[in-house]
Amino acid sequence: MRRVRFRDPAGAVRTGEWTDDGIEFGGETYDPDAVDVLPPSEPSKVVCIGRNYAKHAEERDEEVPDRPLLFLKPPNAVAGHGDEIRLPAGKDRIEHEAELAVVIGEQCRNVPESEAMAVVAGYTCMNDVSNRDDQSREQNWVRGKAFDGAAPLGPVVAPPESVPEDASIELRVNGETRQDSSLEHLIFSVPELIAEITTYMTLEPGDVVATGTPAGVGPLTDGDRVEVEVEGVGTLAHTAVQD
Repeated sequence: MRRVRFRDPAGAVRTGEWTDDGIEFGGETYDPDAVDVLPPSEPSKVVCIGRNYAKHAEERDEEVPDRPLLFLKPPNAVAGHGDEIRLPAGKDRIEHEAELAVVIGEQCRNVPESEAMAVVAGYTCMNDVSNRDDQSREQNWVRGKAFDGAAPLGPVVAPPESVPEDASIELRVNGETRQDSSLEHLIFSVPELIAEITTYMTLEPGDVVATGTPAGVGPLTDGDRVEVEVEGVGTLAHTAVQD
């Protein structure tokens, strides 16, 4: 079942099932375009992984790390399917990064790699929107990665078994394919990432682990429509807006 959070026409927040017929909840079926689709979880933090695809490290002219490269996005960065993402003003390079995102299902700490999938609620799509102007000037990437709306998520949480190990991941801007790869090219797997992260911090229900982006990152400008598609999950769509 692909779970989706949405606000129904009466304003109530619901969790339903996204089917071929629409969003089903309480015996009713809603048109996804007629309701407000919300981020699929309310994370206390988004733990992101840098350079987890070798070809992306190569295009950034950087080394592949010998352990997962971790950084954080706070709750203010989270946005949903269909949202307008306001890009920071006065910047020359704001770029897209398509990612498989892992939604955590229970509070966990010191999780062995062999048990990591037991704490996974499911998978979703994410765009790690990145302000390269400031990312290149700072060590902790707060201006570069943590601005409002910098982590669009959604549209659903899909069960892990519905996402093949070699699932395709693609990003399109205004219908043009910019990123096209497969999860088989991940350097560090989902269980490896969860084991490493929970060595240092507690993950809470709803927290998100963004697993890194493949090669093909590129610029976003005012009015761009972005689609991130992960096989077995679906397509996250949003629009970029810049003053």
